[in-house]
Amino acid sequence: MRIISGSHKGRSVFPDKNFSARPTTDFAKESLFNVLNNYVSIEDAIVLDLFAGTGSISYEFSSRGAGEVITVEQNYKHYIFIKKTAEQLGLKAIKVYKNDAFAACKKLKGRKFNIIFADPPYTLSNISDIPAAIFDNHLLALDGIAVIEHPRTLDFRSHPFFFEQRQYGSVNFSLFHCCS
Repeated sequence: MRIISGSHKGRSVFPDKNFSARPTTDFAKESLFNVLNNYVSIEDAIVLDLFAGTGSISYEFSSRGAGEVITVEQNYKHYIFIKKTAEQLGLKAIKVYKNDAFAACKKLKGRKFNIIFADPPYTLSNISDIPAAIFDNHLLALDGIAVIEHPRTLDFRSHPFFFEQRQYGSVNFSLFHCCS
């Protein structure tokens, strides 16, 4: 896994071979950031990365100049890996929390994020509840963007804040925005 752009462009990160997280592919990650650049400024953005897994997306946001990246990962092994890797790379904008993503959304209630990214396990039983966790807790800033990575079998188009879906191979991103 590598960081695609920014101050740490080209740096590789090597999770343990026994790592259970599924990192977003480089192709999908590059496409995602191209889309995000059309809607929101990443530089100095306040970012929330839910279900962080390997931390790949958090490293990318920090490398691209995000002001703060709150990274949430429940798995202890993954949490330690992300924390250690962020320190080794000198990515000071990243703050890593070991917590369930839904509980973290409740704890962060009212805090405003310019960008929220969620990459839950595709087998998560309540994956369709992620938009509610974000919007019921008022986490997205006005003109902010929330992105949920999900399997193709899931369709968020009926959600009131949904505005676009992108597909890159087997990776699907649903984008949401807050308009009031």
